[in-house]
Amino acid sequence: MSYVSGNTLIQHAWQHGYAIGAFSVHNAETIRAILLAAEEEQAPVMLQIGQKVISVMGLKPMKEMIDAFMHDITVPVCIHLDHSRSFEQTMEAVQAGFQSVMFDGSHLSFDENVRITRAVADVAHALNLGVEGEIGKIGGTEDDISVDEKDALITSCAEALKFSELTTVDYLAVSIGTAHGMYKQEPKLAFERLQEMREIVKKPIVLHGGSGVPDEQIRRAITLGVAKVNVDTELRQAFTQGVSEVLAASPDEYVLAVSLGRGRDVMQQKVIEKIRLFGSQGQAAAFVG
Repeated sequence: MSYVSGNTLIQHAWQHGYAIGAFSVHNAETIRAILLAAEEEQAPVMLQIGQKVISVMGLKPMKEMIDAFMHDITVPVCIHLDHSRSFEQTMEAVQAGFQSVMFDGSHLSFDENVRITRAVADVAHALNLGVEGEIGKIGGTEDDISVDEKDALITSCAEALKFSELTTVDYLAVSIGTAHGMYKQEPKLAFERLQEMREIVKKPIVLHGGSGVPDEQIRRAITLGVAKVNVDTELRQAFTQGVSEVLAASPDEYVLAVSLGRGRDVMQQKVIEKIRLFGSQGQAAAFVG
């Protein structure tokens, strides 16, 4: 199957009570792990290209690497630009053939965030691409972008609605108690606020910082309007665990296909676990034809 617009994927998930897994990619093996898991589970997926990997590998080379592995994939796939902080980079992703882009202006004033996000949305919508914006600050560290936990304020419904209307974004990242990276203590999501947003904003919500959130909280969040869940840290942990297992058992194993291959396999199982948690398994059939 060819690529599918992020808006198409997430609207279907939002309307049918499941969430799209948005999984971050870092190299060939992590790309393959996600695609193989999606194929095995017949699940639509988003592959996220974030700022850290762009700084090391480049935006276009990562996009082209995903393209190279798509030849035997039958499920719907969307390539998403994650946490871009520049209009120029977002346009580069549009030109490179991404199907979804996120401009993260949460560090800017409200008006400036709206101005740039709306400009991104206008271009993306003309090309039938999905657009994500962020209002509020999500704690932790994401691609070298840090926000102190105390400043990660819960997004208000009023600002979420105003931002959504002014920018015309398709799906909205808000702060409801999650953080990037792993948690020092169990997070407690602001479910009442999330429920209010579902009723007031009437758009799919994106949950950033999905790694480490207890399963029951993820399931409840999905029932309250979360239709895209970002996962990165847990996947990197799984990949590293797989590589470490090989090196621990055979310190002189220098064949990268063996160690990285084991990393891919362990990560693939983690992606499958998340797909089932999000309820997206078997949903690929909905996009056929």
